[in-house]
Formats: sequence, C-alpha cells, structure tokens
Amino acid sequence: MLRVYLTAFMALAGAGSMVTEALADGRLEARYRLSLGGLELGRAALLIEVDDSSYIASGSARLTGVVRAISTGKGTAGARGAISRGTLAPRSFAMEAETDKKSEAIRLVMNASGVTDMRVEPPVFPSADRVPVADKDKKGIFDPMTAALFLVPGSDEPVSARACERTLAIFDGRQRYDLVLSFERIDHVKAPKGYAGPAVVCRIAYRPVSGHKPNRSGVKYMMKNKEMYVWLAPVAGTRMLVPFRASVTTAIGIAQLEAEAFETQELAGARSRPTKAGMP
Repeated sequence: MLRVYLTAFMALAGAGSMVTEALADGRLEARYRLSLGGLELGRAALLIEVDDSSYIASGSARLTGVVRAISTGKGTAGARGAISRGTLAPRSFAMEAETDKKSEAIRLVMNASGVTDMRVEPPVFPSADRVPVADKDKKGIFDPMTAALFLVPGSDEPVSARACERTLAIFDGRQRYDLVLSFERIDHVKAPKGYAGPAVVCRIAYRPVSGHKPNRSGVKYMMKNKEMYVWLAPVAGTRMLVPFRASVTTAIGIAQLEAEAFETQELAGARSRPTKAGMP
C-alpha cells in the first residue's frame, strides 16, 4: 500500500523536458498532504535545488490518519542528475520504503544511454502474466523523482499550455510506463504557507509499457481513467515547474496530493547540497 502512495507523490505527474536557455539557481521546499475522499492518508515532503548544470531532489513520505490504524509505513527517495545540452539527464535514483509487513529498495544508475545498473529488493520474478521489461525499455527514460521536474522551453511565461505538451517515459525499477499530458486550463493556487499564484493544470493518461500485469483490474482501470490531473507551479529563479497538487479519481473517491507549504526562492552564488527532506 505504501508504494502506491509514494508513487502518487513522486511519479504521478513527473516529467523532464528541453530548455533553450540557462537556469538561474532556484530552491523549493514543499510539504504535502495526501488524502482519499477527504480523509488524510499521509504526509510528504520535497526538496529541490537546481542550477544551470545540475539538479538534486529528495523526498520523504509517511502514512498518517485513518490508514495508520491498518498499516504503518514510511519511505524516502532521491535523485540527481545533470542539465546537459538543455535537457535533464538523470544519473542516479534511490528509493526505500518500509511497512509493518515488508520493506523494499530500488537503486538505478543511468547515463545518456539509459539504465546502466540497477538493484531491486525484493526482486521481480518472471511470470506468465507479466509483460517482461526489455533492454529497450530502460533507454530514454526518466526515474520517478526526476519525473517530478518540468523544464519549460523558450522565453515565454513557463506557466502555460506548453508545460503540458509532452509524453513522459518513466522507469521505476519495476515497471516502464508512459504518462501522456495534455493542457486543461490555468488556475490560481494558494498554499497556506508560501506560493500563491498561477498554476497550469494538465490532464494525465496512463499507458503501461512493460513490467505490469495486463489482466489486473487496477491496470485496466487506470488505463481507462480520464480523471487524472496535475497542477504545476514555478520554482523561483528557474524555468522549472513542480507539482503543487495532483488528483486521481478512484473507485472509492478522489485521491489528492496538495501542497500545504510551497516555499521557493531564487538562490545567489554557490548552492549548498541538500539533505533528505524532513517530514512534517
């Protein structure tokens, strides 16, 4: 169960794209509330620092509220990479998650050719009902954490329809899938602490490629789900957008991730190396 919540936080609306000019240094510290049908399920935190040549992102999440009476759980994730020739170039990704029943860990090492090394615990064993992950599925991909960073090309306002014009190829160590984004509208958002201003809303479509079990009802439901959205807000001093809010309609209610704090600032001079984002 925890893995579903972590995926919602780190990969529900992730992306990376081309930029045509250098970025100033920028930093974001955000805290999120995860709910289902209005009931709190978890809390998450995100820390990002970016300049014109590299980025570092880290996050953490834990179960809270009513679900904690059924299952305890927490997790952390992090990624780093370069900004090379105007594109995000992921270099490493790590995730650890732990519940009262099991724990798991994923490590990916990447270069321009794709995934060069990986470790997944517990391992994924081949089965007749699972689409195998081929070598080609590990090329030209983003990890889930890098996939939460949107760089918008050009010199116009980043909060625009252009931010949604992309198909995202994501590999999380177990599954390879595409998220197809399309422009919905521009909204105004306001965090209880931090950012208040415009956000671009993108509709999301889920397209599994490999590593999934096609006959599972959950996979079929997500493929048909037309009510998945992400709200993207800017990181000061950059052309980067990051999820402020995300929502998915499920069979038992709307699952929503929303920022309770979204504090962003332009950095001057050399940046520090962030540690893992602290928990609320």
